[in-house]
Amino acid sequence: MPDASSPHAVTPPPSMTVTLPNGASQSLTRGASALDLARAIGPGLAKAAVACEIVRDGGEPFLSDFHAPLQDGDRVRLLTSKDPESLWVLRHTAAHVMAQAVQRLFPSAKIAIGPAIETGFYYDFEIPDHTLTPDDFAAIEAEIARIVAQGQRLRRREVSPAEVDATLAQLRAQGEIYKAELLESHRDHGPTFYDCVSPEDGAAKWFDFCAGPHLQDTSGIKAVKLLSVAGAYWRGDEKNAQLQRIYATAFWSQADLDAFLQQREEAERRDHRKLARELDLFSIRDEIGPGLILWHPPLATVREELEAFLRQKLREYDYQTVYTPHLAKKDLWDISGHTSHYLENMFTLDIEGQPYILKPMNCPMHTMIFKSHLHSYRDLPIRIAEMGTVYRYEKSGVMHGLNRVRGFTQDDAHLFCRPDQIQSEILDLIAFINETFAAFGMAFSQVELSTRPEQYVGELADWNEAEAALKNALDASGSPFVVNEGDGAFYGPKIDFKIQDAIGRTWQCATIQLDFNLPARFELSYKDSDGAVKRPIMIHRAIFGSMERFVGILIEHYAGAFPLWLAPTQAMILPISDRHLEAARQTQKTLRAAGLRALVDESGETIGNKIRKAQLQKIPYMLVLGDKEIEQDAVAVRERRAGNLGAMPLARVCEVLRQEATSRAQATTF
Repeated sequence: MPDASSPHAVTPPPSMTVTLPNGASQSLTRGASALDLARAIGPGLAKAAVACEIVRDGGEPFLSDFHAPLQDGDRVRLLTSKDPESLWVLRHTAAHVMAQAVQRLFPSAKIAIGPAIETGFYYDFEIPDHTLTPDDFAAIEAEIARIVAQGQRLRRREVSPAEVDATLAQLRAQGEIYKAELLESHRDHGPTFYDCVSPEDGAAKWFDFCAGPHLQDTSGIKAVKLLSVAGAYWRGDEKNAQLQRIYATAFWSQADLDAFLQQREEAERRDHRKLARELDLFSIRDEIGPGLILWHPPLATVREELEAFLRQKLREYDYQTVYTPHLAKKDLWDISGHTSHYLENMFTLDIEGQPYILKPMNCPMHTMIFKSHLHSYRDLPIRIAEMGTVYRYEKSGVMHGLNRVRGFTQDDAHLFCRPDQIQSEILDLIAFINETFAAFGMAFSQVELSTRPEQYVGELADWNEAEAALKNALDASGSPFVVNEGDGAFYGPKIDFKIQDAIGRTWQCATIQLDFNLPARFELSYKDSDGAVKRPIMIHRAIFGSMERFVGILIEHYAGAFPLWLAPTQAMILPISDRHLEAARQTQKTLRAAGLRALVDESGETIGNKIRKAQLQKIPYMLVLGDKEIEQDAVAVRERRAGNLGAMPLARVCEVLRQEATSRAQATTF
């Protein structure tokens, strides 16, 4: 056997080491892929894994193709279909397959962009000779199924600087002007293409300009569904060409897809815009302008109850309520920094030659109230609250019912405190938020603590103290949370609360943000116990966020069937015939005297039709009144879900309904 010095000795291949999530190291041949890593760990993992997440050189984690080469020192997490991140890889691949299917069926189609999104994916097309409709979906899905069955391999292809011009010429010759424009804009960023390759002869069947990552082949796509078609402008600019966008989704199993479609169907049934028309809740009129809401009487009642509830909580937590103007001179927004960073989102006015701005936020107004007095350390904390209406410019194309508007009212508050008070204030805020959302039967799906970003204002010591206070408060509250490193606002760390509605959807609502920026800009101060003049910490907080968006969420959470305390009409009195009308009106007076919102159906319809109408209006209680009930000073009670509850004395009905409303119960108490 030759020794190592022999000219016939075999030189071992160069090796590298990668680290697994559990901290274990794995030695691999240099240039090995994530697939090689999976095979080294075990054949079961090699079969189950679909992609990987890599942390390289201490940077941010990124998703990578399974066959992309690893590098020495990489931290690697192999992803299977059980990992949520794998859905992005699946859907990114499915988007390519859908685009290929569309171009097979419509040869004139030119492709634009096709990203994965939270609920699936979409792809934009220019098709000069065809307008896509849902009628096309069956044919496209059948073509997708054929491509999936072929098991086309996804092959990543890097385009070197020397190859860019030739590739651009090829794309333009094919009429793929949008892909050519994208390649031109990314020519210096290491552009890559993905070829969909036939497993039989290795020929490229289709290709796309894309950064990836993707599955190894199309056979991993198990369940795809096209959802809708819409118009879209190239690069989101209405001055550019209008394209046709297909929205779709993909899951690892048909069962997961079916569950998604069922939730989607339920979400459509609960759509607050649809329910607004059925229940006369709100409207948006062209004569007034987009994104400006008219609250109709029923929804205005819901808002009144929410504001009364919030005012009660503000008193419990020792807030001072203020009112501030809807506009202010531009000078105020120059000081706050809004004109430097937010001007494109603000509405400006010229008043007697002086520039004014409709307020996009309440915070600068509240700093001026704080600044109107000299403060001692004994005065702090000072908690200022306002139901403040603000105005922000949103493009017409992105506005959506109550969820995204141009004028909205925030349940806004700003707390001014000493650094040593941060933790106790945050604990009170967490309790405030918990108590508030419990009243709607909503639970937190996630709480996030976002820490100092790379670009920040203020002193590092203040940031460290503030972040520690937030973390300690969350720990003390018992709230599970995740840390988003570096995702705080430039002016301070923050806590965001995400709630889950009745059908499992997650919404961002409450937020707590610490601010070192505005107190410095407005030169806020207080005199400390040692006589030194110091700068207070400012805490921004919102519970609902905005009344418009939160009420939109509530409409969908309850499917329009508000609990008794929020219901615009709490009881509908249904006289069986006209001769019972006067008794029904007296019953209404009795209910109203008990503090309940009651109406009488004075129509001449049959009692069956009256009941059906009240059910459609989602009235919590229907009180039927006829000869027998009048004789017994009773009403026949119907609850909108439970149906007929039988005859009961009117006095008892008043008391039960009153208690149910004042306790803010989520369900009937009979």
